[in-house]
Amino acid sequence: MPVILLAEKAWPGNLTIVPIAHINVAANHSHHSIKGRVVHKGQLLASSRHNFFLKIIIEDNSEPREVSAIGVVLLDKLASDFCPAVNQGDEVTLSGFTVGDRPTVEMGRQHPCVLEMLGDGAFVHVSCSPPTDLSGPQQAQKNQGPATSSASRVPPADLLAPRQAQKNKGPATPSVSSKPKRAYVKLGDLKPGDVVSVYGVVVFFKRPFKSRGTDYCSSLKITDQSQKLISCTIFCPTLESHPQIFQNGDIVRLHKVKTKLYKGSLALISSFGFSAMTFSGKEGDDFEPQTSSRTSSRTSSFTEDDYENVKALRSWAADQDLLHPDPGVPLSGVQPEMYFNLTCQLLAKAPVDSTCTLLRVWDGSRCPHALLQVTVDPHETEGPAFFSEEQEMLIANVLVYDNHVECARRLKPGDFLRIFNLRAVPGSVKVPKQSGGQVEEVNLLAFHLHGGTAYGRGLCALPDNNPDVLKLKRAMELFHAANQVNDSAMMEVDDAPPHSAAGGASMEFGTVRRCAHEVAPITLGELLRHEPGGFHHVRAQLASYEPQRLHRALKLYCSKCNAMEEVPNDLHVQSVLSGESGQPSGPYVRPFWCFAGSVCPRAPAAAADDEPGDTSKRVVRFYQSALLVLERRTKELILFAGYMLHELRRMARRYLNVVPVSWAPNGHLALMDLSAPFLLCGRKSFYGCKRCSKEPAIMDPTLQGSKVINEKDIAKAFGIQLLKLVLVLKFRLQDGDDTLDAFLWRDAETFFNVSVEDAATNQRAQGQIRQTLDSLCPPEGATGERPWLDLCVASYSDSDADADGKAETFYQVCHTSARTSSTLT
Repeated sequence: MPVILLAEKAWPGNLTIVPIAHINVAANHSHHSIKGRVVHKGQLLASSRHNFFLKIIIEDNSEPREVSAIGVVLLDKLASDFCPAVNQGDEVTLSGFTVGDRPTVEMGRQHPCVLEMLGDGAFVHVSCSPPTDLSGPQQAQKNQGPATSSASRVPPADLLAPRQAQKNKGPATPSVSSKPKRAYVKLGDLKPGDVVSVYGVVVFFKRPFKSRGTDYCSSLKITDQSQKLISCTIFCPTLESHPQIFQNGDIVRLHKVKTKLYKGSLALISSFGFSAMTFSGKEGDDFEPQTSSRTSSRTSSFTEDDYENVKALRSWAADQDLLHPDPGVPLSGVQPEMYFNLTCQLLAKAPVDSTCTLLRVWDGSRCPHALLQVTVDPHETEGPAFFSEEQEMLIANVLVYDNHVECARRLKPGDFLRIFNLRAVPGSVKVPKQSGGQVEEVNLLAFHLHGGTAYGRGLCALPDNNPDVLKLKRAMELFHAANQVNDSAMMEVDDAPPHSAAGGASMEFGTVRRCAHEVAPITLGELLRHEPGGFHHVRAQLASYEPQRLHRALKLYCSKCNAMEEVPNDLHVQSVLSGESGQPSGPYVRPFWCFAGSVCPRAPAAAADDEPGDTSKRVVRFYQSALLVLERRTKELILFAGYMLHELRRMARRYLNVVPVSWAPNGHLALMDLSAPFLLCGRKSFYGCKRCSKEPAIMDPTLQGSKVINEKDIAKAFGIQLLKLVLVLKFRLQDGDDTLDAFLWRDAETFFNVSVEDAATNQRAQGQIRQTLDSLCPPEGATGERPWLDLCVASYSDSDADADGKAETFYQVCHTSARTSSTLT
């Protein structure tokens, strides 16, 4: 067997043992062995290449050396045999290993190489010393085993004796362990290079985020009675291994952290064997971690000294002015442009796209401002997709972006959350008045959790016994009693039945014709038999419609050649932009009518967005009209060469018109391929027709003479035929006589009373279209009946006949608007 167990101090005499410091890649170690104590033992993991692998670190303290520890990777059967047979603290002798370089080299006493052990030629000799440091005196009575054994060793049963002895002694605190005392160092006594254990009060923290490697990284600042402020950086492979800090003022216990000098100040960083435990910092709270989820190490214990340390820190912190005022605000106290922390309950969630997730939350209070309503696909919603009208008034829609999306995916409806550094963003939308015809502007408040970790930005789930959760539950119960709101579905999300969006009102939906045609209504069967041409009035129901996803209904239409194209997706646009270089292949020629400059875009920082990233070698050039610069109208137009799509969109929030450009082989400025947008204005993108744009070139759009430059001026100056964004839907109509497929696109804006541009960028407009379609064609399982629709339908034939000489007939819904009327029940 590759793992050989020996009696204590019984080592084979045929092994040539070399010091760990003498190991190197160039030497031949085929007949060498190394000896040391296991100071770190990882988990046995499965691998796609090898059945099992296990990482350990052994250390040789027999002689004081600069390098005394080395990492070892055990593979396949050797790993599976080693895991149950060897404990941390056992002495081992390794032979038959190969030597390789470590992927990363850290400062300290660990060797820059790593050992790999695989196959029948690799052996581990283990000296099974009694683990007296882990147990009580009873362990001294351990049974003596044979001198050599090939069986796997399991922990002896009498290792549990100290715990039983502890019960007999009757400790003062039930959670206090009988382990030997651990020395904790005051923050004012730290020295560089030491591995220590410390206690501290948290005065600042950042939630864990993905680092450049495989670990998650979190950072915090702690202090204690020494008044020393120390920064801590923690790297752990899982989110659960990090200290679960819920607010400033919490007390953390950190084991196995290493002190280092960083920019002239002492800092702490996690090392091998790191563990953490978090306690509430409020006087009067429990002295134990509230739940097991708040302990980042399953082997952590709580001793009498820990009890005294937490008690002393709570008493000291209560008399200090350490913390800023609590930024926690309920929904009832939110004001525009406010950054605040929100403690709430998650009711439902749904993905918006790959970089954004919608969280629907409430906290038992009602926001005094009108809130943004975000429409998502009900089939992709986790939790109740619909709530009553009364409940909707209590629900806040939180949009979570970028690195926080991964954390949001772990949440389940019913969880209690704390969202840090949430922003209340004011905005407005234009909606049609109920009287019809005109539009009015409505102010709305949206909640955004932006990407990055600046100012502690993030979110986390709170345990059910958290004091703030208990306080929130009481507030919800009081709100329910005072307002008599039917919120049982909100308190018990898992059992929440779908609610009608209309609440206590019944809605009558239908359509009205807006034309002046004097024609008699006919059936669909008669329309199908009628010769193509003209307008017809029909009364029918909407059996189905395509596409079901609204974004797929958006098309690009050329009024010159009547061509219709799909809207390019972001991946295609990004590939076009990345294929163009911001540098000319030869000497570049600056247009005579513009000024030019260059910038070096900042590379994104993986750790946090509030820290400067490295500057890449990429150079972005920009161009502005000389006339606009002289007239101090620099925000109206700018041209960029070398920016990516997300960078262009960011610039479109600063400038009215942003044009992406590239370089022609002759060094002149040229437009991008027209499959990408030639202009970005805010959230809108404008495209050109490849067929009808003859020899497009970049010219000065200010020569058009417009006081305010718009997309039409720029398209005309560049020689581009502008494509129009249209909404195209295919209706399947039925009337009991026959069925008929009709398109809705030319009059789609009239039908839904929403502009197509708003439908492409505005959540409220998208919600209005979705609600109209669901009312005219109730989804499967809904209780509503299909209304009868009065429609004006135009018929026309295709100009190109098929092989039989017959032209296909098409039908289009026109001169019709959807209407809604409500009657109280």
